[in-house]
Amino acid sequence: MFEGLSLTHILLFLVILLLLFGAKRLPEIGGALGKSIGEFKRSMRDVQSEFNTSVAKRIEPPPAPPAASQPAAPQSTSQAKDPRPLNN
Repeated sequence: MFEGLSLTHILLFLVILLLLFGAKRLPEIGGALGKSIGEFKRSMRDVQSEFNTSVAKRIEPPPAPPAASQPAAPQSTSQAKDPRPLNN
């Protein structure tokens, strides 16, 4: 993440922050930033968990229909097939 920053760059950045906000405010700012990052991560986990459960619900196959408890209706005998094979 910080491949382009050397130690000199980081120290210069910290000195500028110290001059802008003062020594008393830097710990407060750091604490608030840490809490914000923690809350953001927690929110992201919640959103990801909710997304995963909604996707899992879509992937689950629908429940199988209940088995028929009535016996199958007999086929009509008026459409009986001719037992002789058809040869052309």
